[in-house]
Formats: sequence, C-alpha cells, structure tokens
Amino acid sequence: MSTPEDYRTRIYARYASNFQDAPAVFDVRAAWRWARAYRHYLKGWLPADKEANMLDVACGGGKLLYFYQRLGFKNLSGVDISLEQVLLARQVTLDVTEASVLDFLNSRSDTYDFISGLDIVEHFYKPEVLNFIDLCHHSLRSGGRLVLQTPNADSPWGMAMRYGDFTHEVSFNPNSLTRLLALAGFKDIWVRELGPVPIGHSALSTLRYVIWRTIRSGLKLWNLAETGNVGSGVYTRVFLITCLKP
Repeated sequence: MSTPEDYRTRIYARYASNFQDAPAVFDVRAAWRWARAYRHYLKGWLPADKEANMLDVACGGGKLLYFYQRLGFKNLSGVDISLEQVLLARQVTLDVTEASVLDFLNSRSDTYDFISGLDIVEHFYKPEVLNFIDLCHHSLRSGGRLVLQTPNADSPWGMAMRYGDFTHEVSFNPNSLTRLLALAGFKDIWVRELGPVPIGHSALSTLRYVIWRTIRSGLKLWNLAETGNVGSGVYTRVFLITCLKP
C-alpha cells in the first residue's frame, strides 16, 4: 500500500516535466516575462541592501531567483524537493539544494534576511503548515521578512485553484493565514492581490486592470449584500502575504 511519502516522491520526481511542462533548459525570456509583474507585486517588500541573504523555498525552476538576480541581489539561494526543478534553478544560481524545505530550514537558525515561498504552503498537511511557518521564523534574522504566495479560498475561483494541483493539501484565505503567521510570532502582516498590473507592464495589462476593478467592485457588493461586510477585500485567485520577524 502506498504511503503519503510514496505519493509525494512519485509526483515530485517528475513535477517540472509532467505537471508544469517545463523545458530542460532555463528559458531566460519566458522567466523575465513572468517575473516583471513581481516588480509591482513585491514593491516595498524587497530588501534595500543588495547584499541581503535571500532564500527562495520551493524555488521551482528558478524564475524568482532569476528575478532577484536581475535586480542585483548577490546572495541568493534556493531549495526544492524536486530534482528536475533543482537542475533548472541551478542554471540561474548554483546555490540550490535538493531537499525537503522542512529539513533544510531546521538547521538554519537566524540565517536569512528575506525568505520567499511562492505556491508552497498549500502543499503541506496541516501539522506541516505550522511547522513550516515556525521554521521560517526560526531561520530569519531579527527584522527579516517572509513573503508567501498561495491560492485564495476567498476567490470565486478558489475551488478551481484548490483542486487544480493534485498535491494541494490545504487552502487558505487572508484571514486564516494571517492568524497562523501571528501565532508563530510574526508582526506587520500585510496582504496583496495578484491582479493585473495597472501601469508599467503592458497596455493590455492596464486594460485588464480597469476591467478587473469593475468586477472587483461587484464582488464587494455581492459580499456586502449577503453578509453585511465586504469580506477580506482580496478576491484574486492567488494572494501574497508578508510579515516581519520582530
């Protein structure tokens, strides 16, 4: 009989090729097209010091590491459990470790100024979620920042995002993840939508932003009519959340 570990091992062994249709060679142009929007999404959250010690957990094929590199950050490292992903990310920076994120963080107390984790926390079982958040707190230096991205249960498309990947185990909305981060001792918790970029990305993105603002107003009205409040105010399919270690 298969165990949870067997299921994860089988899927993550070919995660890049079977689940993400990723090439064997890192695609610089595609990575930059994807990453440019994160200049807007992460505005004000990235360290001012280009020598900051930065870690991307579940770094995947290295697209976010490439973004950091393009911005001039020098001390970059990544970790991912999938060898296929690691081999891609090492084409960006050699300091990428093939390991369980939980095992990796356990031995790195007060090491990092900035930890990012895009689309990772939803892949954990509930006890692992708490362990992961605690380990991020453990691994950050005082004043260090954590940034997570995860599917949004408050979105009308939340169920599609929850079940769009067989390895998703849990789902969050801004309130539930905020409470867990606070429980772990994080402060200054902020949430952002990942909608169309209003200015500076492309004319199409700006047009989409205008349309999205109209739709977003309708979603707020829907919440207000049904519940008497507008809810979290975060309605995109995916959201970002950040916090600081005091």
